Amino acid sequence: MSGFERPDVFGDVHLGYVVIETQKFAEWRRFGADAIGLHVDDVDNSSMRFRLDDHESRFLLQNGPAEDVVATGWEVDSHETFDEILRRAAERGLPAVEGSAEDAQLRGVERLWRLPGPKGIGQELFTRAVTTESPLSMLSSGFVTGEAGMGHVAITSREPETLHAYYGTLFDARLSDWIDEAISGVKLKIRFLRLNERHHSVAVANVRTVKIDPIRTRVQHLNIQAATLEDMVGSYERVKATGFDMALSVGQHTNDRELSYYAMTPSGFEWEVGWNPIVVTPELEATWEPTTYQGISIWGHTPVGQTVVDKLAQFKNAVRNGRAPEITVPELSGAAR
Repeated sequence: MSGFERPDVFGDVHLGYVVIETQKFAEWRRFGADAIGLHVDDVDNSSMRFRLDDHESRFLLQNGPAEDVVATGWEVDSHETFDEILRRAAERGLPAVEGSAEDAQLRGVERLWRLPGPKGIGQELFTRAVTTESPLSMLSSGFVTGEAGMGHVAITSREPETLHAYYGTLFDARLSDWIDEAISGVKLKIRFLRLNERHHSVAVANVRTVKIDPIRTRVQHLNIQAATLEDMVGSYERVKATGFDMALSVGQHTNDRELSYYAMTPSGFEWEVGWNPIVVTPELEATWEPTTYQGISIWGHTPVGQTVVDKLAQFKNAVRNGRAPEITVPELSGAAR
């Protein structure tokens, strides 16, 4: 290897867990267990965990006022890749801090390090998840995790290029495609970034022509993938039956062909449960070319229960968010290599 060649870490990084700060534990318990159908474990008086599989923790809920996602945890396949990512951060002056043993235990992981992330979402790296043989108590038969990670995170941004550069520089993210969408007269551009065989682990949306962010929360939605169509439809019916608000009805996306719906979480961001998205296999990867799609859905995904009050709230959020600069990571805001 010459001095100019760098190892490519694409395929070695997977979404492993999400940390949510909330004070609405009772509502989140109902949402996670009774509506979505996840396994719930109480850790202590100030934290609760959701499981999807044999990992001890996939969602860590901790007591705090944010009502938002505060960190995403990325599983790294090897210590060599882990060191390469930390080297990239150090080379660009991005501070990395080792997590405490207590924090690692809460997250059910080994070798935990933290990096500052876009929009104030902490980026946490770990090399191995702690697994458990404790049986799952879920209303769903299962969820798709494995080599594709556990799902994806979608973020709205006034500075989408900086997010693209961030994930491109650290994780060698590849652009899957774009979607152009018009919602209530607002034109959106959404870019979809893949880190492995999952069509996208990060989606970044921005309002075209003007720098506004209509979303109060740091994330717009989280996604998990149901194992079967029956699981996805069953959770949709439970969300309605338990009285949680639905954001978008069942529909199919244009780009990754995933069937899904979007529910409103107790903290105010959306939660997508999907089924059967495209997997970017090595054969597809070899010839993949980014495409621009018009509209997010082939069919369905109809807005549910939106009112004039909801639209006014979004406008107020956009105005408020526009008064302060968006949190970016200057060290990684340039073009991705």
